[in-house]
Amino acid sequence: MRYLSLKNMTSIVLASTSPFRRSLLEKLGLPFETAAPETDETPYADETAPQLVLRLALQKAQALREKYPRHLIIGSDQVCVLNNTITGKPHTVENAVKQLQQASGNVVTFYTGLALYNSATGAHQADCEPFHVHFRTLSDREIENYLHREEPWQCAGSFKSEGLGITLFDRLDGRDPNTLIGLPLIRLCEMLRREGVDPLAHR
Repeated sequence: MRYLSLKNMTSIVLASTSPFRRSLLEKLGLPFETAAPETDETPYADETAPQLVLRLALQKAQALREKYPRHLIIGSDQVCVLNNTITGKPHTVENAVKQLQQASGNVVTFYTGLALYNSATGAHQADCEPFHVHFRTLSDREIENYLHREEPWQCAGSFKSEGLGITLFDRLDGRDPNTLIGLPLIRLCEMLRREGVDPLAHR
């Protein structure tokens, strides 16, 4: 496959204003823009977690097609599942305590949907990457101290794996640790290469 040079590369857009996803994408060294997609994230009836994140990732990417008509647009969405129930962001201290108490000694699975949409051709690629977090058995004191120090009120599952949250775990199972933070870079690189964009094909 012939790869595009950085100078002639199709512009890349990240359909997210998340600082975590921006930081992850910056690892690839490719120029890109960010924009907020206007997307209704309400789950459909009987929609599974993988189905939900796949649908929303693609919808987020396609939501920017008019503003960015000749671009590669990256969409991503993530949910946390505990005991077969989707767990969202806690927003409050009380909810965060409850989430970590439920996660204690259990396995929490994160499903991250990823989509790459070519707005010039209408072609898209989409996939769902699972990542399993095995929690230690946590004391109430540990939960209280962790939440006081890191305040993960806007994080699904009530922890920041890139920070002190790592102390809550027994082990992590998944293909790509970046998936847990919100953007599966290994899978994204595969998608980009299929569109003729390779982070290693330029200087």
